[in-house]
Amino acid sequence: MPLTNPTLVLNCGSSSLKYALISEDNSTRIEGLAEGLGLETAKIKHKNEAGEKQTIDLPNADHKQALTKVLSLLEEHKPVAVGHRTVHGGSEFSKAQQVTPEVLAAIKELSALAPLHNPANVLGIEAVAEVYPDLPQVVVFDTAFHQTMPEVAFRYAIPKNLYEEDKIRRYGFHGTSHAYVSDRASKLSTAQGNTSTKGWITAHLGNGCSATSVYDGKSMDSSMGLTPLEGLMMGTRSGDVDPSLHAHLNRTKGWSIEEIDTMLNKKSGFLGVSGVSSDMRAIEEAAADDNHPSQADAKLALDMFCYRIAKYIASLSCALPEFTGIVFTGGIGENGAEAREQIINQLRHFGISMNAEANAKLIRGEEGSFHNAESKLELWVVPTDEEYRIAQETTEVLAKK
Repeated sequence: MPLTNPTLVLNCGSSSLKYALISEDNSTRIEGLAEGLGLETAKIKHKNEAGEKQTIDLPNADHKQALTKVLSLLEEHKPVAVGHRTVHGGSEFSKAQQVTPEVLAAIKELSALAPLHNPANVLGIEAVAEVYPDLPQVVVFDTAFHQTMPEVAFRYAIPKNLYEEDKIRRYGFHGTSHAYVSDRASKLSTAQGNTSTKGWITAHLGNGCSATSVYDGKSMDSSMGLTPLEGLMMGTRSGDVDPSLHAHLNRTKGWSIEEIDTMLNKKSGFLGVSGVSSDMRAIEEAAADDNHPSQADAKLALDMFCYRIAKYIASLSCALPEFTGIVFTGGIGENGAEAREQIINQLRHFGISMNAEANAKLIRGEEGSFHNAESKLELWVVPTDEEYRIAQETTEVLAKK
């Protein structure tokens, strides 16, 4: 049976295309992933509305060919619109936009700020336009939610002309996730009878990690900056380092800017510290194994990760006129009960009373709270749903048109 007024949500990477067709009421979805695009091993992993899975080989397929195949799989459920996750909207875009030639040109121009992501997002937009030229398209920017940050939070302490002429400032990312989970936490807290539900710190913890202070539905500050490298320790990204590290490594080791950038983005974080993996599950196993040669490094990676998140939560609380609570999301945030406990235990000065039993039960996509009644801050786990948030914003933009 066809889905009711479905929106197709696309998230295009340089060699991948993640998709979800979502019914108007979010009761049903069809989703999948085209990966390895451009390679002999390219394929689509598809899951229909009944949850049945299939794999389709598409040797050497590009984005357009993969999208054509995806649309054929969705033929019974023709979408009414397409919403694209687009990484960088710069300071030009503070909300989602319907795709026009002018908007598309701006996204291309902003590729200088997101060279790995925006060009791939453009490929998805152009592929849809070729296959379904009359289908309305909307772009939802990762950075848009953070455009409410005040200047005191988004400016760097560098010469003013670099901000005014070169747009060098803090932008923040994971905006759709932070927007979704903070809104959801406010609704859940209000449903429990709480009246002060405006001030949240949302922790999106996965292979990429960021934390954001949200007040009354608006981003006030965030851990990521000009690029997604700034801030928290991540799977393969270092997070914060001394800015002079580039000059030091160039001077002492002769490394190029490109080599240093690759090291900080792809060889650091969990992987760099532990020497085991970029996946927390593998690191936790190594840390618990007395016979593992990298046990000490794995333990250190976990301790550093939790400490740095706690430190950022404490600092981001300065942006909130009122601090209601902390919301955990993302693969680690939703399933890492031990990591959540360790993070909360390091926030000793906030009057938090955690319910350890409730925390331990919140795994595998469970939604709920894990604070005791006397706690000064609420603690929530809210599984993120960026695809639904993108579908919502897509519908809202087109309704205004």
